[in-house]
Formats: sequence, structure tokens, C-alpha cells
Amino acid sequence: MNHSSHRPSSHRRRRLVLRAMASLLLAAGLLAQATPARAQAEAASPNPKLPQIEIRAGMHLIKAEVADEPGTRMRGLMMRERLGTNEGMLFVFPDKAGHCFWMRNTLVPLSIAFLDDDGTIANIADMTPKSEQSHCPTRSVRYALEMEQGWFARRGIKPGARLAQPQVFTGGTGQ
Repeated sequence: MNHSSHRPSSHRRRRLVLRAMASLLLAAGLLAQATPARAQAEAASPNPKLPQIEIRAGMHLIKAEVADEPGTRMRGLMMRERLGTNEGMLFVFPDKAGHCFWMRNTLVPLSIAFLDDDGTIANIADMTPKSEQSHCPTRSVRYALEMEQGWFARRGIKPGARLAQPQVFTGGTGQ
């Protein structure tokens, strides 16, 4: 008998909570900010925005789209022309591994932080637009956070810092 059908794993529970929270935040944001022109522009985009969550990096608040399915992880931030202030994308993988990233069809220069399960930054890499150069974590991770290039450096956020998002990271304090 498969016990996972009766009681989801902690990772699966976190993922379900993350999806529900992101959907609620997206719905609230769309209700508060929706205009017919904006809705049309987002629907016509080759890579529309995903539901967002808030992640704390010390005193900084990040609005991160959540890419937690194979298709959304594969598209990432491709074809986007810009990111908003303190906006980024959190990639969520089902398993810890050496998940590598490249920038094919990505127009915005990005920095990527590879994150442990508790939100600790393993390493950060700067990535060049439209490049096929691979950027990989220094150890197996489940999460990666892409922000505009230099975002982490400008805020003094380095490897070893811990990001906080209680529904995603276990034990993160945001320090």
C-alpha cells in the first residue's frame, strides 16, 4: 500500500500550500490592479506572469513568480522585456539536484541564487541574456531564485544568507 496516497509528504504539502497561496495572491492582485488594457496585454504576452509569492531577504521583500511545473520552469523568464522592482521568479523542483540554468531566449540580464531547503543561498551567478552558458548550483538544491542582474550584490546579499518564506522554506528566518 502506498502511504503517500493517504498522507502527503512534507514537500508535497508545502507545494500544495504554495500553489494555493500563490493563486490567492494572484487573484487578489488581479482584482486590485486589473484594467482591460493590462489584462489584454498580459494575455497577449508570449510568456504571461505566473502567480506570485512574497519572499523576505533580510529587510527586502521580493515578489516572486512561482515556476513549479516542468513547462513553467522551462519557459522561466524567456521573452520578458523587463522585471518590475523587486520582482523575480522562484523555480521549485520536486527533488534536490544540480539543476542548471541557461539564458536562451531570455532578454533580461539576471542573477540567480541557488537555495537550500531552508532558504540558505548556496551560490549566486550572473547570467548574460541569450546565452547558452550553463549556471549550476555548488550543491544539490530544490530552489532557484532569478532576479534582475546585480539585485543580490546591490543589497549585500551573499551565499550563506537565508531567505524566508514559511510556506516554502523550512526554518528560514530571512537574515
